[in-house]
Amino acid sequence: MGNICRSPLAEGILQEKAIAAGLSWTVDSAGTNGYHVGEAPHQLSQKVATQHGVDISNQISRQFIKDDLRDFDIIYVMAKDVLADVKSIAGNDEGMHKVKYFMDETFPGEQMDVPDPWYGGEDGYHEVYELIDKNCDRIIANLTINKNKTQHT
Repeated sequence: MGNICRSPLAEGILQEKAIAAGLSWTVDSAGTNGYHVGEAPHQLSQKVATQHGVDISNQISRQFIKDDLRDFDIIYVMAKDVLADVKSIAGNDEGMHKVKYFMDETFPGEQMDVPDPWYGGEDGYHEVYELIDKNCDRIIANLTINKNKTQHT
């Protein structure tokens, strides 16, 4: 929602994993509300990321815009309320076919939310990091497997 907790972690983790896999992906994150535009990620998101060797300190929160549906191949949402916001921003944009629940890569079709650690202590940030980290592995595996299948058929 605000682009300071979950999504900066996902951006940082997925970018690191993509680079390690030799992929030249553009990974970006955005919030659906403007509460934190221009701010750095939450201190605890930064702390937990740093403990895992991921630097998200240079990220700056921005708001999701309709053009993101044109500019990106996939838009992952972290929760049902975020999906509703994306739909509202998109209007009747045909790019909505690009929007997926983030956790659907690991739990297809379950529309599982990534918990928002904002409302708890540091432990919640560690739990969210682990959840996002594992799902980023699935994203890399699923997208590179699907790409390879497309290229070889």
